[in-house]
Amino acid sequence: MTVPFLPWLALLAQAAEGQPPESVALLVQYLPLVAIVFLAWMLLYRPERQRQQAQQKLRDNLKRNDRVVTAGGLYGTVASVDREGDRVTLKVDESNNIKLDVTLGSVLRVLSDTSSGASQGTEGAG
Repeated sequence: MTVPFLPWLALLAQAAEGQPPESVALLVQYLPLVAIVFLAWMLLYRPERQRQQAQQKLRDNLKRNDRVVTAGGLYGTVASVDREGDRVTLKVDESNNIKLDVTLGSVLRVLSDTSSGASQGTEGAG
């Protein structure tokens, strides 16, 4: 088991003796840490940011008569979009003219016209 502060003690001892610490040794010592941070960014942060940007683009392009699915699983047709009020009015039943107001953020995906199962939006986001 190695103690994390032992390399620092060696560097302090070298500095006390007047010897400059070797930059190559420092680079080798911190290279794994830099690699871990880079991999974490590539595997975790970047894909999530891309999903959020795709979801924002979907919300920005939302218009009247789009068939959508909400986060709660409601299927409906967009009757109106109020971007300032962060509100979307969905028509969920044509025969009874039932309309629901939901937040703009609760719209997960826009369904295509050809099939109700295919989506144009992001899957699993939100």
